[in-house]
Amino acid sequence: MNTITLHLNSVDLTDEQFYRLCQVNETWRLERNAKGELLIMPPIGGKSGKREASLITDVTNWNRQAQLGEVFSSSIIFRLPKGGDRSPDVAWVKQERWEALSQEEQEKFPPLCPDFVIDLRSRTDSLKSLQEKMQEYLESGLRLGWLINPQQQEVEIYRQNQEVEIVDLPTSLSGEDVLLGFVLELPLFE
Repeated sequence: MNTITLHLNSVDLTDEQFYRLCQVNETWRLERNAKGELLIMPPIGGKSGKREASLITDVTNWNRQAQLGEVFSSSIIFRLPKGGDRSPDVAWVKQERWEALSQEEQEKFPPLCPDFVIDLRSRTDSLKSLQEKMQEYLESGLRLGWLINPQQQEVEIYRQNQEVEIVDLPTSLSGEDVLLGFVLELPLFE
């Protein structure tokens, strides 16, 4: 099953209406890109779910020690400043930025771009659509992002005002000046 894209060109779906649509269809994985298209995402398989859980655990373990921000799973949707309502597989937001949000903004879809994201390509994901998603994050203020592509055994590294860097697996990835002291060891994926 692939992602289904609904073109909403003549439908002006407000942020509140999109939020309510997601709430009444809680078993669906919905996103909205910067063009306003509604994306219905297929469920992921066992291998992708296991890999995603491992990545969340690694970032969470680092964050518990560093206590610099908040870690989020793929269940959250961020309302990006430059358009789009996106859900990365792993996200991290600097503590001060998270605390600057109101209680209601924290409860609903937070109106900010994470400082750091990881998206893990599953077998049903289009590489091009994930690359476009990473560009949406960058345009909205992302500081560091990793697109992990097990199918091609590589990682695309996204940074503000820089060309995308592609590294082969296995590799060690540094959290650089965003996740200070964080290093992720990535093996080859089968």
